[in-house]
Amino acid sequence: MSDDYCTITASTPPKADGPPYAECVLCQKPTEYPESYKGITLCPVCEWQEAQRTACSG
Repeated sequence: MSDDYCTITASTPPKADGPPYAECVLCQKPTEYPESYKGITLCPVCEWQEAQRTACSG
């Protein structure tokens, strides 16, 4: 049996070299991503919480 059923392929933004940082779309705290990135950015805390919510159960 393959473990591929739980694999989520999502692209993450490139890490920023320094400020300015993009704001988290959930809590508005600074993220690790550049402000110029167009897309959804999450701070490390929200990113971890989102991973917990979307993780496979069982």
